[in-house]
Amino acid sequence: MHIAVLSESALFRGIQSREAEETLHCLGAERRNFRKNERIFRAGDTATELGLVLTGSILIQNDDFWGNTTVLDHVIPGQIFAETYACTGEPLMVDAVAAEPAEVLFLNVGRVLQTCPQACTHHSKLIRNLLFLSARKNLNLSRKIFHTASKSIRGRLLSYLSFQSTRCGSRCFTIPFNRQQLADYLNVDRSALSNELSKMQKDGLLRVDRNRFELLCSHDVLQG
Repeated sequence: MHIAVLSESALFRGIQSREAEETLHCLGAERRNFRKNERIFRAGDTATELGLVLTGSILIQNDDFWGNTTVLDHVIPGQIFAETYACTGEPLMVDAVAAEPAEVLFLNVGRVLQTCPQACTHHSKLIRNLLFLSARKNLNLSRKIFHTASKSIRGRLLSYLSFQSTRCGSRCFTIPFNRQQLADYLNVDRSALSNELSKMQKDGLLRVDRNRFELLCSHDVLQG
């Protein structure tokens, strides 16, 4: 078992290697391998297990009626997916697809949430970690909804960049997205996003160099 991956996973935070092995045995964890482009879950499936990526990566995506695909998330080793659906029993609204050859560890959520008779502390840590990860994903989704609420590209950029500045405690900061990823995150066209950033620079609202931003006020513009 890829203990090094588990030890770095947020799901197993605070759980020692020996404890992780005991926990996996207690939960009847199962490893499965997938080929590139193989579907792990399909929209409409009912999941009882969450997946933790051991090797490779997984795309969470949505296909509309006309065959257009929207990638919603990219899950890398140490990260989990499908946990919300497994906890609620709701049919999946998305597909989970192997972006490359991948190995996934599956944990039955029912057994995760029901502590074992020994009431081992590492099992309790696993439940707390799962709750934390689910809450953080919900918070990130709420932030995205907030940032994409504006009908204009400028409004979405102002919301997102203001949040990044506040979180970093500085008007100068680096975002974790390239141009295409930022456009996908804000649900806008990449060319339109680039054009709007150029306009915002001309209007003295910011300076940008790739994924490095500096937010400006009127005083900065006068000094510049």
